[in-house]
Amino acid sequence: MHGYQQSEIEESLATELYKPLPTARLLFTYGMNAIAFAFTGLALIPLLSILWEILNRGISGFKPDMFVKSVIDYGFGNAILGTVTIVGIASLLSIPVGMLTGIFLAEFGQTNPTARVVRFITTILTGVPSIVVGVFAYGVIVLVTKGFSAIAGGFALAAIMLPVIVLTTEEALKLIPVEQRLASAALGGTRFQTTFRIVVTAAIPGITTGILLAVARAAGETAPLLFTALFSLDWSADLLSPTASLPVLIFNLYNDPDPQKNQLVWTTSIVLLGLILCVSLVSRLVTRKRK
Repeated sequence: MHGYQQSEIEESLATELYKPLPTARLLFTYGMNAIAFAFTGLALIPLLSILWEILNRGISGFKPDMFVKSVIDYGFGNAILGTVTIVGIASLLSIPVGMLTGIFLAEFGQTNPTARVVRFITTILTGVPSIVVGVFAYGVIVLVTKGFSAIAGGFALAAIMLPVIVLTTEEALKLIPVEQRLASAALGGTRFQTTFRIVVTAAIPGITTGILLAVARAAGETAPLLFTALFSLDWSADLLSPTASLPVLIFNLYNDPDPQKNQLVWTTSIVLLGLILCVSLVSRLVTRKRK
């Protein structure tokens, strides 16, 4: 008798489960989906219009030999090399420090007064205008070394990247369940082993995303480089000399009366967008393989 009642209950639940939704519910669902898609389309319009304008104006002047020519020869090879060099220096300075600071804030500084001060200062740094960072780097590096350089530019971009990496690393680590930490401790893992072998490993995708955001922001910055790396129409001699970069190239040549240089600005914009896109795709592939 009990089994018969159980069967009837299950059959009734199955009937309710597959019963069509009321018309009002269906109309509400379709209406909300339509509104969501409409707003998504509106949000994409500015992005697609910018991409279309850049591609429309820049693709006609694109030539493969531009990658190996300097700006003085109507190419952007030296600017690409300069951007990669400056962002690379910034990454070397900011990524290790940012990750370790984020790990300290998330794992070891929950009750530490110093951690609160560090978190507060880091949050403030995220809102500091980039031109102010450029003036700071100018005073700290350029005036001391008495010259514009890629190292000064890398220092300025590192100051911009650092707070982004710190905060995103901290948030990525906080998303890891406490149960994983407890399981590691139950198996005899020390605090250090649990943090770096379990928690950080599990948070790698989130940390990578934060680093990418920082790199993408730094690669497109112009104001700090005007005060630090300046610009060069030709190939730079070393890391202690003025260095060209893609954003500063676009800034300097946008109003140039020379039609070829004006065309170079739009072509360079395509290259800058492509460079950031390639970094994002490679990191996504690495993150997916890690998962």
